[in-house]
Amino acid sequence: MTGTILLFGTGAFAGRIACDIGATARSPVTVVIAGRNAARRDWLVTAGNARAAVFGTPARFLGAPCDLLEPGAAGPVLAAHRPDVVVQAASVQTSAVIAAGDGWARLVAEGGLSATAVFQALLSVRVAQAMRRECPDAAFVNCCFPDVVNGMIAALGLPVACGVGNIGILSGAFAGLLGVPVAVLAHYQTIGAFRRPAGARAGLPLPRVWLEGAEVADVAARFAAVTLTAAPAIEISGAAGVPMLVAMATGGAARGHAPGPLGLPGGYPVRWDGGALHLDLPPGLDEAEAIAWNASFEAANGLVVGPDGQVRYTGPLRERLRALSPALAEGFAMRDLEEVHIAMAALRGRLQAS
Repeated sequence: MTGTILLFGTGAFAGRIACDIGATARSPVTVVIAGRNAARRDWLVTAGNARAAVFGTPARFLGAPCDLLEPGAAGPVLAAHRPDVVVQAASVQTSAVIAAGDGWARLVAEGGLSATAVFQALLSVRVAQAMRRECPDAAFVNCCFPDVVNGMIAALGLPVACGVGNIGILSGAFAGLLGVPVAVLAHYQTIGAFRRPAGARAGLPLPRVWLEGAEVADVAARFAAVTLTAAPAIEISGAAGVPMLVAMATGGAARGHAPGPLGLPGGYPVRWDGGALHLDLPPGLDEAEAIAWNASFEAANGLVVGPDGQVRYTGPLRERLRALSPALAEGFAMRDLEEVHIAMAALRGRLQAS
């Protein structure tokens, strides 16, 4: 079966996904790269087709102009290509903020990445809304802060299959170290420990890991040799979802790890089969326990979405926001996302100048 993947975005993360599909696809797949930067878009098409030729894969790459900053821009592209899978990797807030040094970066460092959630959600919500009209049967994969944003998307009644990255960084690094498959339960907040030297991880939140069905008792010691870059680890995260994306598009099956599956908080082992995504938890781990474990991180510090679609900030992030903007710190209804984005952008601009 030939499938079509529509990839929104031309940044480093989207480029990694595209190039890895070109190198690894084993089933015929067409990748349409949609973005506003024509030169970058054209280069990724060239690079993707070149890699497919070099590695002898049945992948083909096309380009489509699209500026998601323009309201309604996603609809015509979706209607023109009728994709099987939509991968949304375009954002008005890059993950590189974790390596910056201005006032906004300090807020993110002190309060957590959920400070950026409004920016990460904006374009993804626009794409999901357009998908509901133009291609409701396509699988939606949101790459923009999916541990948190996928729950925001789901709160609007919009379907989302999963994300790419975050938990995939850790599951890939751990499996690569040991040379055997692992099952991992990981919220994005557990990644930070592995950006530090092994001797500086005490007291930091860690993921849960299973080997051959048994949970690892001392994750810090077992994976002490794994140290990530301080910058976003796209060499792993951008690749982590590629096998599943191809399976989704071509009617195949795949197992792996994904953040925000089915709009849930955090990351889980998952499988794609029968045209649907399922949790693939290790023996003895109850689904309710896994969800509660992941949800506890944002409940303590971050952003949570209620069943009524109301967003609220929690913990240190809420306190830091309250000192900067009491109105924003009070949270918002997801239906007001566009208006909240304007207010949050003004705050970000002020902090970036400090």
